[in-house]
Amino acid sequence: MKRRSILKATLALSMASALPAVAFAQTAALNPPVSLTVGYQKVGHLAPMILIADDLKKQGVEIKLVEFARYADARTALVAGSLDVASIGPADLAIALFDSWEDIKGKKIAIAPGSAVWFQFAATLTEKGIAYNSFNSVNIQGGGANFDAALEKGEVDAIVTWEPFESIPVMKGYGYFAKNLDYSISKSVGAELGMIAATKDVATTKRAAVERVVNAYVAKMKELEASPAKFGAAIAQLTGLEADVSAEVAKVIKLGPVITPDQIKRQAKAFNELGVIPKDVSGDIDKYWDASFLEAAMKK
Repeated sequence: MKRRSILKATLALSMASALPAVAFAQTAALNPPVSLTVGYQKVGHLAPMILIADDLKKQGVEIKLVEFARYADARTALVAGSLDVASIGPADLAIALFDSWEDIKGKKIAIAPGSAVWFQFAATLTEKGIAYNSFNSVNIQGGGANFDAALEKGEVDAIVTWEPFESIPVMKGYGYFAKNLDYSISKSVGAELGMIAATKDVATTKRAAVERVVNAYVAKMKELEASPAKFGAAIAQLTGLEADVSAEVAKVIKLGPVITPDQIKRQAKAFNELGVIPKDVSGDIDKYWDASFLEAAMKK
C-alpha cells in the first residue's frame, strides 16, 4: 500500500469577504446548470447568503447551503473538497499555506514512534535535509482513531498515520492531504509498508499450510484489486467504517505491489543511520527471505 502525504486541517484558497457595490450586467443563464455546495455561518453580515438562491437559479447556478458553526470548520471542509465555496475568516488563507517541507517547522505533528509510517516520514526528512527537531512531535498511543481525534479537536496541526485513518478526516470534512508533502517516495524506505511473515520453523515444518495461506491471500487480493466495489465492502466489513468512507479508502489503496528484498535492505541501512536499529543488518536480509511462496502464488 502506498503511503501518501501528511494529513492537515488547513485551507488552500480563499476569497474576499466583502466586495464593493457595483452594478453587474445581466448575463445569460448557464446551460446546463452548475451546482455548488456552499458553506456559511449564521452571522449578520452573511444574511445575503440565504437570499440569493432564486436569483442564482435564474442564472443557471444552483446552490446547496450547508451551515457551519465556525469559520475554521468551513475552512477545513472546503479544503477537504466537501464544499465548493465557503465563508471563512480573513486569517484562514494564511493558515492554509502549508505545502512545503519547510512549512512543518514549529508545527505540532502527531506521530507513532517506531511505526512503519514513522520510518518513512523520518527517512524522508533526512533525505530532504529537514531537521527532525524542527517541528514539535506529539506521540500518539493506540490506534489510528486517536490520531484522527487529535486532528479533529485541533490538538495537533497534522498527523502522520495510515489507512483507513488517513481518509476519514478527508471524508468527514476536517482534514486534507498536503500532497506536496508526500513521504511515500523515500528512496531508502519505499512505498510498501507491510508484509506477511512466518517464523523459519513454521515455514519449514508447516510449509504446505503456509503455501495455502499465501495462495488464498493472493487470490483474494487479485479479486479485490479487480473490483473497487468488493474492495470497499471488504474494508467496511474489516474496519466497521461506513460504506461511503470505505469506498473512498478503496480508491486510495493500491493492491498488488509487493515488497522486495532490496527495499528491506535499504530500510535496514537507513534505520541504522537514523539510530533506530543499533546494527546495520542489511547484509543479512537474504538469509531470511524466501520468495518462493509468493512467486508460486502469483503464477496461479
